[in-house]
Amino acid sequence: MKKKAQGAMAPSWPQRLLAWLPRLGGRDLAGAAAGAGKGDPLPVRLSSRTYAGTRNVAVRELGFDQPLLWVAVALLLWGLVMVYSASVALPDNPRFSNYAHTHFVLRHAMFIGIGVGAALFAFQVPLKSWERMAPWLFAFALLLMVLVLIPGIGKGVNGARRWISLGFLNFQPSELGKLTILLYAASYMVRKMEIKQNFWQAVWPMAVALGVVGMLLLAQPDMGAFMVIVVIAMGILFLGGVNARMFFLIATVVVGAFALMIMGSEWRRERIFAYLDPWSEEHALGKGYQLSHSLIAFGRGEIFGVGLGGSVEKLSWLPEAHTDFLLAVIGEEFGLVGVVTLIALFLWITRRIMHIGRQAIALDQVFSGLVAQGVGLWVGFQAFINIGVNLGALPTKGLTLPLMSYGGSAVLMNLVAIAIVLRVDYENRQMMKGGRS
Repeated sequence: MKKKAQGAMAPSWPQRLLAWLPRLGGRDLAGAAAGAGKGDPLPVRLSSRTYAGTRNVAVRELGFDQPLLWVAVALLLWGLVMVYSASVALPDNPRFSNYAHTHFVLRHAMFIGIGVGAALFAFQVPLKSWERMAPWLFAFALLLMVLVLIPGIGKGVNGARRWISLGFLNFQPSELGKLTILLYAASYMVRKMEIKQNFWQAVWPMAVALGVVGMLLLAQPDMGAFMVIVVIAMGILFLGGVNARMFFLIATVVVGAFALMIMGSEWRRERIFAYLDPWSEEHALGKGYQLSHSLIAFGRGEIFGVGLGGSVEKLSWLPEAHTDFLLAVIGEEFGLVGVVTLIALFLWITRRIMHIGRQAIALDQVFSGLVAQGVGLWVGFQAFINIGVNLGALPTKGLTLPLMSYGGSAVLMNLVAIAIVLRVDYENRQMMKGGRS
C-alpha cells in the first residue's frame, strides 16, 4: 500500500511533458493546455501562431508586428535610393539648374525623418482617442482643402492648386484628407451599426461628406486623390456591414459619376485617348509622352535591368521620374525581377494590414479593425493605380507610389497610417494577453 501511494504521488509522463513544453520555444503552452477546459476564450490567430486567452504570453510575442515594420522600412529605404537615382540628373535640365544633384534625395530624407517623428507620436495615441478626434480631424482637413483654393494661400504648380507652403514643406491637404476620411468613415460606421435596418438614413450624411470632398478636390483639380478617398470610404462602408445589393447600387452610381466627370472634361478625355494609343503621332509628343517613355524604360530593363544608376530615361526624357513614374526607373534599372519583387512586397504589406484589421474586429474592436482595413485599402489601391499607370494598364493619374515616391505630404501621411496600424496590432496583443488595450 505504501508503494502504491508513492506511485500515485509521482507525476505522470503527460504532466512531465507539459512541464517541459514552455522551455521549447519560450511559450507557455502548458498553461494554455491546462486552462483549455476552464471556459477560457478560444484561441486567436496572430502572425501564423495560435494563442489562448492567458496572461502567460512570452515577452517576445508582445509589442507590435515587427515584419510589417521592417517591410515598410525596406520600401522606404529602397524608395530613398531610387529617388536619388531618378533625380540625380535633374540639375542638367534648365528648369532645375539652380538645384544641387543631391537636392531631392536630401529633402526626401528630411521628409522621411519628419514622418518617422510623426509616426512615433501617432503610435502613442490610443485608438479610442483617434475615434473621438475623427470628426474634428475631418473638419480640419476640409478647412485646409478650402484654404488651398484661396489665392495667396494655396500654391499652384503646372495649373493645379493643391499645396499650402509651410516654408520647408509644401503640404498637400488631400493627403491628410485620405487619412481623416478613413478615420471619420470608421467612426461613422461604428456609430451607425443599425445601417442594415435603415440604410438610406444611415448613409446619406456620409454621401454628403464625400460630395463636399469631391467638389473641393475637383476644384484643385485632383481627381486621383478623390478616387482614392472614394475607394477608402466605399471599402469601409462594405466592410462595416452594408448590404451587398445596396453596396453595388452605390458603386454603380459612383462609377457613373466618374464617367460623367471624364465625359464632361475635354482635358480628361484627351488623357484617356492618349492612354489607349500613346504611340500615335498625335499623342506621342503630347498627352502620351510620359506613358510612352515609361514603356520604353520597362523595355530597356528587360529581365534583370541595366543596373542601379544606369537608367537613360531619367536623363530628362521621362518627366516626374522621381515622383509619379518612379516605378519606370525601377523597371529600367532592376528589370522584371525588381518590378515583381516590388509588387510582391505591396501585396504582402496589404494582406498583413488587412489581417490585423480582421483580428481587431474578431476581438470586438470594430473601429480599430475598420481603420486598419481602410489603411490596407489605401496602400493597396494607390499602389495598384500607380503600378497600372506606369505599366500602361491604366490612364495616367497623379498618384505617387506609397512609401517610395518623392513627396513630403504623401510620405508623412503614409508613415502615420502605418503607425496607426501598428498601434491597432499592439492593442490586439494587449487584449489577447489579458490586459487592457
